[in-house]
Amino acid sequence: MRFSIFVLIVPFIAVTLDSCSIKGGKHIREGEIHYTIEYLGNIGTLPKEVLPKNLIVSFKDDKILFSMISTLGSSGIMNLSNPEKGIYDTYFSLFSMKYYYAAKKGEEFPGFEAMDGMELRKTDKISDVCGYRCRNAEATFPTDRSKVFQIWYTDEIKVENPNAGSPFSDLDGVLMSFFFLIGHSEMHFTAEAVYKKKIPDLVFDRRQKFQKASRKDIIRFINKMLML
Repeated sequence: MRFSIFVLIVPFIAVTLDSCSIKGGKHIREGEIHYTIEYLGNIGTLPKEVLPKNLIVSFKDDKILFSMISTLGSSGIMNLSNPEKGIYDTYFSLFSMKYYYAAKKGEEFPGFEAMDGMELRKTDKISDVCGYRCRNAEATFPTDRSKVFQIWYTDEIKVENPNAGSPFSDLDGVLMSFFFLIGHSEMHFTAEAVYKKKIPDLVFDRRQKFQKASRKDIIRFINKMLML
């Protein structure tokens, strides 16, 4: 769904996580991926209980929904891409606040401004994440080239254009271990389970009861949530 600060080099240990589980095998085109979230850096004074603890990605062919919603107060962020209906939405909710921004095709989702200037370099490294063969890319920023972020992605899950609208759009595979920088906060995601399951088409429809907002306002809301 979009997130930011810099940290020390975060090496990825190339082993399969014991807690990871595959419920549908490889090369699936419809299902869910569940990720754990680790918060680093300044996350403000908002209690961690309010922040989302997991990212759930629902996918079906070229439709994809990134959902980070806390069980407390239904607070969080969603990014929805449904090319068939021309929907490229970012949703923000914080207790009673509910807003969304409708992006255009090819436009990056709001919230990733702190990742501007990021450079990606694909490497020859191969590893196993959650039972999937993954390739590697390294991300650096102009402020400090010595700090390297590791990204692992796979083509063994068949989602079309899985990273459209994100800073990782140049990577041709589903992200399995990656990071987002939002404002002054940093989030690291690691896949812990992959499920083959039927996803109803309505999951990829535009959400109701959300008030339309400008891109600038959505960015402000997202940064505020992480800096309260």
